Amino acid sequence: MTTLVTGATGTIGREIVRQLVDLDHPVRALTRDSSKAGLPGAVEIVAGDLTDPTTLETAFHGVTTLHLISLGGDDYAPLKTAREVIDRATSAGVRRVTVLTGTADELAVAGSVEDSGVEWTHVRPVEFMSNTLQWAGSIRAERVGRAPFGRQPHAIVHEADVAAVVVAALLEDGHAGQTYTPTGPEALTPIDVVATISGAIGATLEFVELSVELAREQMVEAGLLDDVIDYVIAYGVNPPESASTVLATVEEVTGRPSRTFAQWAAEHAERMSRFVLKFGGDPELAQATSA
Repeated sequence: MTTLVTGATGTIGREIVRQLVDLDHPVRALTRDSSKAGLPGAVEIVAGDLTDPTTLETAFHGVTTLHLISLGGDDYAPLKTAREVIDRATSAGVRRVTVLTGTADELAVAGSVEDSGVEWTHVRPVEFMSNTLQWAGSIRAERVGRAPFGRQPHAIVHEADVAAVVVAALLEDGHAGQTYTPTGPEALTPIDVVATISGAIGATLEFVELSVELAREQMVEAGLLDDVIDYVIAYGVNPPESASTVLATVEEVTGRPSRTFAQWAAEHAERMSRFVLKFGGDPELAQATSA
């Protein structure tokens, strides 16, 4: 009953691994560089690259359930080898697959899984709370969070809740053929998010709204593909109703309510306080909030 988790060192993958380990479920983690995985000792780590299915020859041995990411690399390009990956998985005995999808282009990966004949469940969150960690640098230097579309609300979700939905679908019956959209319990704007972080760390932070042009420049500098950048900008300019729609998915699937962003911010408060202390914040304030 071993589960193979791909993208095991990513935000969601790492949390899936942790939750499976907590349940004493056998876990095998796929990573491109096993020497840098940093996963719990109970996890079997195997090196492999989804973009090169020939590297997966031993990864699926003894695996019955699979968590598959739909991205092919750090550039956020959709995985183009999904069909070959799934063919190898099913030939080895994999019978149940969860797929983490995001952009519309990634749905091709989900389609490959559906066509394979396995029990499949798609998990498609709107936006992760952990994305706010991208502000760490500006908080360190300036106590500022910057983003475009500051007044657009999003039903951002805790990464642990996304993982919990995936784990339920991997280990429990009754989820085959479902597409789940886990959300947080409220829709928040980037302005709201910065204010919540400010309260959690006990330091005054400012939100600065970026222009679309500057946001695009920053994404280009970060190495994102043009198609990905265009998708992000279009999504921000004209977000779908689903972006701000709060759903009860997490509670329906896992049996407990989804976590709030205030909970997420509190969990990361010590880390953020260290940022402020190290990079020019008020030492007394940082010491107090870390105590």
